[in-house]
Amino acid sequence: MLNYFKTILTDQFEAALCMLHKCIKECPSEHWESKVGRGSFCQIVYHTLYHVDLYLSLSVEVYNQTRSPRWITGERVGTESCIGLSRDESLVYLGHCYNKADRTISAETTKSLQARAGFDWLTLSRGELHLYSLRHIMHHTGQLSAFLRKVTNSDDDWWVDSGWFGWD
Repeated sequence: MLNYFKTILTDQFEAALCMLHKCIKECPSEHWESKVGRGSFCQIVYHTLYHVDLYLSLSVEVYNQTRSPRWITGERVGTESCIGLSRDESLVYLGHCYNKADRTISAETTKSLQARAGFDWLTLSRGELHLYSLRHIMHHTGQLSAFLRKVTNSDDDWWVDSGWFGWD
């Protein structure tokens, strides 16, 4: 059962990040810094990826010791206060998060998934934290997708098949 859970969790992270990838790639340059909700498009992308990266760590302390992207600074960031990355930097960060999700989930055990998440402000287990993180990705991806439909008059499907990660 553990291997099955890890497989479907990995697949859902891949699908969610694919959908975010599609938003990043399809955002017209003139709208990259447009206001969406409480931040700009690029700030929401960063905010989303930052929290994926953070919550795939065992704790804030571990995150602070191991963070590799050079642009990650400070404490948790809200959409209105975070930095915005360029499209290319966002795609690199997305790749980092995708790879980290794959490594992190494959290393989980029944014991680690049942343990506390490792973040003082959350009272979740690690298993629940992964689902919480997926919901966070989907919330902001939906926000970005709705914005893109509005500004581009697109009627593209919102979904991307699991099993494909569009690195081009």
